[in-house]
Amino acid sequence: MTKYKLVLLRHGEGAWNKENRFCSWVDQKLSSDGIKEAQNCGRQLKALGFEFDLVFTSILRRSIQTAWLVLEEMGQEWVPIQSSWRLNERHYGALIGLNRAEMALNHGEEQVKIWRRSYDVTPPPITESHPYYEEIYNDRRYKCCDVSQDNLPKAESLKDVLDRLLPYWNEKIVPELKSGKKILISAHGNSSRALLKHLEGISDKDIMNVTLPTGVPVLLELDENLRPLGPHQFLGDQEAIQAAIKKVEDQGKVKSAEK
Repeated sequence: MTKYKLVLLRHGEGAWNKENRFCSWVDQKLSSDGIKEAQNCGRQLKALGFEFDLVFTSILRRSIQTAWLVLEEMGQEWVPIQSSWRLNERHYGALIGLNRAEMALNHGEEQVKIWRRSYDVTPPPITESHPYYEEIYNDRRYKCCDVSQDNLPKAESLKDVLDRLLPYWNEKIVPELKSGKKILISAHGNSSRALLKHLEGISDKDIMNVTLPTGVPVLLELDENLRPLGPHQFLGDQEAIQAAIKKVEDQGKVKSAEK
């Protein structure tokens, strides 16, 4: 019997998603298509009768902007939003800003897939000479975190994402869920995948094949112990969702003209 319903959402397409670059902690806004994805998501959730009492986001604006647009389409702009760096996208270290297809050409598709999807492989860390280092670490939002700036990650595996996400999940989100609040988490591909891995008990190997397209809500139905009653469900046109999943998976492949 379903006790709790939780909706996870990877933000709408960002400017660097469109350019096929590792975005990570660089603070990109939604693209025009990403805005439409978020709005369509809101309309979809409204049509299905969803109502939310609380929304959690990362502190990156593509996550927050998506939540705003979804709530606006649902006529639920008043719903409170709480934001934390612990829901941020995975920190891709030295890979930030690089084009995935070009990386596949230079390093091989399998290596790029390992960097993107593996559970415990960490990419090379970002250094102070990286073109986006100052932009990230001098940002005022990271002076307000629950860890010092010196202890913020310089690169992360998916395991690292789960390790920094779980305290927030257990201490902030779970109590709200168990109090009966209907919750939406508007986050990122990897923070959402990490949470799915935890809740569904997905193996280290199988998590490599879990793909979340942008702007598609994911429903988890949980029992009183927060165990899933079945696999997560993508809400929406299933044919379009499968095409969107393939598009994400193809981002780490060499373009046909370059092969």
